Amino acid sequence: MEFDKNVPIYIQIMDEIKHRIIAGTLKAGDKVPSVRDLADELKVNPNTIVRAYQELERDGLTETRRGMGTFIKGEGDLRGDKLKEEIGLAVARAFVQKMHDAGINDEEIISIIEKAIAEKN
Repeated sequence: MEFDKNVPIYIQIMDEIKHRIIAGTLKAGDKVPSVRDLADELKVNPNTIVRAYQELERDGLTETRRGMGTFIKGEGDLRGDKLKEEIGLAVARAFVQKMHDAGINDEEIISIIEKAIAEKN
């Protein structure tokens, strides 16, 4: 995972876990990697992982089971519209900011997005 220097790492980790939930690679009841394992994998301070997991729990997406680890909370399909919209908005905000930083205005951004959608179909 490559980190964006403009976004706190713990938020990027949270977003990655949310992406995995939306994609269905993480489902209700699945165990997320331990703090130590994920910190080693991503080469970040374990406190960063702890913060990400705490925020995910505060958001109601995970739960910590004493002595067992952290698990995706809920039952059934978690890929709800609210989570999709949250992730979509985060991605869109970052995209729009990068486009603005490159000197591209809102109308040009919309045109570029429309082209990209048309090319996909």
